[in-house]
Amino acid sequence: MKLTMAQAINACLDQELARDRKIILLGEDVGVDGGVFRVTEGLYAKYGKERVMDTPLAESAIVGTSIGMAAMGLRPVPEIQFDGFSFMAYHQVLCHMARMRNRTRGRFTLPLVLRIPYGGGIKALEHHGEGIESLYIHLPGIVVVAPSTPYEAKGLLASALESKDPVVFLEPKKLYRAYKEEVPEERYTIPLGKARIAKEGKDISMITYGAQTPMVMEAAAELEQEGINPEVVDLRTLNPCDWDTVTESVRKTGRAVVVHEAVKTLGFASEIIARINEKAFYHLQAAPKRVTGWDTIIPLLAGEDYFFPDKSRVKAAVKETMAEK
Repeated sequence: MKLTMAQAINACLDQELARDRKIILLGEDVGVDGGVFRVTEGLYAKYGKERVMDTPLAESAIVGTSIGMAAMGLRPVPEIQFDGFSFMAYHQVLCHMARMRNRTRGRFTLPLVLRIPYGGGIKALEHHGEGIESLYIHLPGIVVVAPSTPYEAKGLLASALESKDPVVFLEPKKLYRAYKEEVPEERYTIPLGKARIAKEGKDISMITYGAQTPMVMEAAAELEQEGINPEVVDLRTLNPCDWDTVTESVRKTGRAVVVHEAVKTLGFASEIIARINEKAFYHLQAAPKRVTGWDTIIPLLAGEDYFFPDKSRVKAAVKETMAEK
């Protein structure tokens, strides 16, 4: 059946709630209203208030309570309503969620999935469209996932809900209802920590994730019409990242462009290019480039589109890289 990403995530949560009674959803408005993006719509009526819980507007309490639940054997799925609101719970993630396994020498694990709608592109208010992934990638002890399609979202979330370790599941809000694609009704999983080659190519590696992947795929298709055959690597999991797939792709093509919407300075592209230089330096035919958001606060409304990478910037970076000898 064809589903949007929001519908695919909802379908996964429905299947997982039915499969495992230890799974509990909680967050601001996730119950009666079905979440601000209606991703949990219908689950409160089906599973009741003890499994799908509305909470106070207190992100630190939502995550802190979830940590306690997970330590005691449940499998909570807390939702933070918008990415910028996760800052209020960051100390819980940093000080407890990421460290519990190490702190207790493995006696306690925290099998929880922190769902965060993230990224811009929907003309939202301040703190409603932040590129936050690097803040979480930087924390040892946390798995960070950023799906790029409805199919990917359902399979990756199912795997996250089997993980013994905490997962930050970044849902690109721009893609919630951007398009539909075929998604199996039956349960399936996509392994965490494994990237996918979204498009095979031989001339240059275009590395990206999340909301930028569909745009990069469109840019790649246009470049192919112009005589350049790019390979597109969709990272899927940002931590642990599949460096082997990235390295193999760049060794094959000899060139790389990395794309993400977060700001440039200390964005994930910096780490990706550093790893390319470490693992594939002697295969490079040109210096890797990055196409990112600008080092400024995300503009509101009318100015938002100027902040994010677009096809013209991505194609220009590819052509500049291809021109280098």
